[in-house]
Amino acid sequence: MSDQRTTAAGGMETAFGFRQVNQGEKQHLVNDVFHRVADRYDLMNDLMSAGLHRAWKAAMVDWLAPSKRPGFRSLDVAGGTGDIAFRIVEASTRNAHVTVLDINGSMLGVGRDRAIKRGIDQHLTFVEANAEELPFEDNSFDAYTIAFGIRNVPRIHVAMSEAFRVLKPGGRFMCLEFSDVTMPMLDKIYDAWSFNAIPRIGKAVAGDADSYQYLVESIRKFPNQQNFADMIRGAGFSRVSWRDYSGGIAACHSGWKI
Repeated sequence: MSDQRTTAAGGMETAFGFRQVNQGEKQHLVNDVFHRVADRYDLMNDLMSAGLHRAWKAAMVDWLAPSKRPGFRSLDVAGGTGDIAFRIVEASTRNAHVTVLDINGSMLGVGRDRAIKRGIDQHLTFVEANAEELPFEDNSFDAYTIAFGIRNVPRIHVAMSEAFRVLKPGGRFMCLEFSDVTMPMLDKIYDAWSFNAIPRIGKAVAGDADSYQYLVESIRKFPNQQNFADMIRGAGFSRVSWRDYSGGIAACHSGWKI
């Protein structure tokens, strides 16, 4: 399915899965998807990754290695339910403060409830805003993370420019996203699972096949590892690299604001 992928030149702005939509229409459609799946978001990721997303997120935060000194400020974008933010707080021995930003209030509500239950809400701030227009001053954060969210942003290049703007000099951008399977035969198995099983399971478990169909298709539209690395460089980041997880089913990209 790699021939469906967009390139570093763009194309995600009007791609709602494999459907082409009008400029400006995608954000509303994506919002509807995440309002519908918010309560079952972790289950959704379990279905789409066979549970591996938890290990990938842990690996991402290990690679970030947040400072254990007080004062480390991190921004987790499209992180409404708190998965990455909670890991950063714990990895910093509860010295980091993480701002969780999401355009979707339903997702943020789930995250707030989870943070309170874990007793770490004092280390977190939840902000409802758009990744393309961050409500923060320049040079505000030590790290910017986004996990399984960038492909749902219509204008990725705008979001990346905003990431560069709000990071401090020496700050780090990290993105975990489903990517292009590089292991022979695994790609065919993964495609069969994704397109045949996931929407049906979504229908059975969440009563919603369409949202899961979109999410499967959106993965296949997203730029491959090299093209996405080129986009990160295009936003101004240096020392850009990535690590493939599980044969390229997911990839974590890293870049620095030098």
